[in-house]
Amino acid sequence: MSGQGVRDYESATSGLRVEAPAKEPLRACVRGAVEDYFARLGGHSTTGLYQMVIQEVEGPLLEAVMRHTRGNQSKAAAVLGLNRGTLRKKLKRYNLM
Repeated sequence: MSGQGVRDYESATSGLRVEAPAKEPLRACVRGAVEDYFARLGGHSTTGLYQMVIQEVEGPLLEAVMRHTRGNQSKAAAVLGLNRGTLRKKLKRYNLM
């Protein structure tokens, strides 16, 4: 993400919380968060949106799966459909190991 994209993202998402009813699908939560992000930009342009969304979702996903598997990386990799080496790289990226 470019420096401007990061600044736009940081200002647009500061204090952003997505709360959804328990039965609302994840895709609806993501859509709502992205729409809110665009609204907060106030017409300013942004770049790197795809990577930003992946980073925002991937960290909490990895945390939840690792908690679910009680820290067992082999089980977590299977749950996620990743090989264990890829999982380890991602865990390091998000400081989860």
